[in-house]
Amino acid sequence: MTVPRTFEDLVAEAASASVEGWDFSWFEGRATEQRPSWGYARAMGERLARAAAALDIQTGGGEVLASAPRMPPVMAATEGWPPNVARATALLRPRGAVVVAAAQDAPLPFADGAFDLVTSRHPVRTHWTEIARVLCPGGTYFSQQVGPASVFELVEHFLGPQPAEVRNDRHPDRARAAAEAAGLDVVGLRAERLRVEFLDIGAVVHFLRKVIWMVPGFTVDRYLPRLRSLHERIEAEGPFVAHSARFLIEARKPRS
Repeated sequence: MTVPRTFEDLVAEAASASVEGWDFSWFEGRATEQRPSWGYARAMGERLARAAAALDIQTGGGEVLASAPRMPPVMAATEGWPPNVARATALLRPRGAVVVAAAQDAPLPFADGAFDLVTSRHPVRTHWTEIARVLCPGGTYFSQQVGPASVFELVEHFLGPQPAEVRNDRHPDRARAAAEAAGLDVVGLRAERLRVEFLDIGAVVHFLRKVIWMVPGFTVDRYLPRLRSLHERIEAEGPFVAHSARFLIEARKPRS
């Protein structure tokens, strides 16, 4: 099928596409993103295979967790958005995982020391004290997170230049300090900046609808002039290039 090329068709197509879950297959042929060198899903799967009881926080639609070749005997996941809860349940229940509906800012609905592994990919916010509470002594938190000024070339196209405190939010050094303040020992911390290309304006619209914290309150109508100018830029110059920021953190709860 020929991909629509007019601005109106591209925008309408992206505006009508589902944004449920964390399946990014819609972007195939429309956008590209370089992947971190550490391979989070593979590394997560290796740790899950060794765990006795594990928790995946803010699991989205469960797609990343479901990629693990082997689940531990006890596997739980939390998610706050109802459509994703249903999606994750359908995907993960056959694998023996229990999905619990829990608001992202609420305390984790589990007992102290319940898990020897807690994982999370791209959490909106990391509640370090709660993670430390539900980890058993010697347990590990393993997470890939969005770093500072991620895809800010795109963000600033719509919102204008951002202040330093906004650009430096989500810095891995802050994550280390917060983990240590919660009583955890950071045993691994890596960070990378990665090339992202948006090949058409539809990819931009779909991205901003899906990753809602990038441009809060984004709608096509609200940002129509900025979308049109970006479309014209892509048509004239080629893909819009931005850079995502990712960091991998592993923190362990002391045994004593």
